[in-house]
Amino acid sequence: MEKFQVTILGCGSAKPTLRHAPSAQLVNFRDKLFLIDCGEGTQMQLMRAHCRFNRLRHIFISHLHGDHCYGLPGLLSTMGLTGLDGEVVVHLPEEGVQLFKPLLDYSANGLRVEFAPYSYGNHIIYEDKSLTVNTVPLKHRLPCVGFVFREKPRLRHLNNEMARFHEVPVRERQAIKEGADYVKPDGTVIRNEILTTPAEPSRTYAYISDTLPLKAVISEVTGADLLYHEATFLNNLAPRAKQTCHTTAADAGRIAREAGVKQLIIGHFSSRYLNESPLLEEAKAEFPNTLLAREGLTVDV
Repeated sequence: MEKFQVTILGCGSAKPTLRHAPSAQLVNFRDKLFLIDCGEGTQMQLMRAHCRFNRLRHIFISHLHGDHCYGLPGLLSTMGLTGLDGEVVVHLPEEGVQLFKPLLDYSANGLRVEFAPYSYGNHIIYEDKSLTVNTVPLKHRLPCVGFVFREKPRLRHLNNEMARFHEVPVRERQAIKEGADYVKPDGTVIRNEILTTPAEPSRTYAYISDTLPLKAVISEVTGADLLYHEATFLNNLAPRAKQTCHTTAADAGRIAREAGVKQLIIGHFSSRYLNESPLLEEAKAEFPNTLLAREGLTVDV
């Protein structure tokens, strides 16, 4: 199956620590690279992940708190120094353009940066022939969204033996993979299910950034193959989580269970925790198939 991977570059929260880098993730979809969030030091984390900057063309910023976006000027400046040909598209809240454009006009070293501001809501903000990315409205202290990466339905597999038997011309094979029947020169119709086998199921990755736990998120991520959900606090600090518009590990596990996802990663850990194992245990009590985020972790979707 073609590549669809997520690499954790940073999983800490607002206050910096020596244990964790701020929020950032690298998505590799069929060798196209996408960056989600860009906290301080993300360019160094990308180097540690052996990321080739010239393959990174789309950056998605969930909101404008510093631990999710302050690494952006440095990264784009370095990309400009490499002499990158082409442009980089930064998808970010509308307010982010006036925040970052003057700085990047000054420091992007000739890199062509296109800002693609999105409005708060549920919108498809990226699409190509095999993938869509849509926003998921969240509830935080300022406008914030999550991102859902959805692979488009894959082509059916041609049964070469049956294609040869029915003398299917090469020019017809793409349409058959897309679901068409084959009509022979004499008018005989060979049904598609005779000539093909089913495609692999399409895959979905959901990234839910800083937010209160929301029932609305469940419908947006239902059935996802992989869900990353922030889990800043343990449940004994639920009042603090509510005050700061964050989620507990128990809530993250509950959302994963109710959404029927296949696997959960929790992250965005408060700096107060020197050991995240209790967070993992709390989430697993609600949803057993849970992983603890850590820098350098790569997970197949």
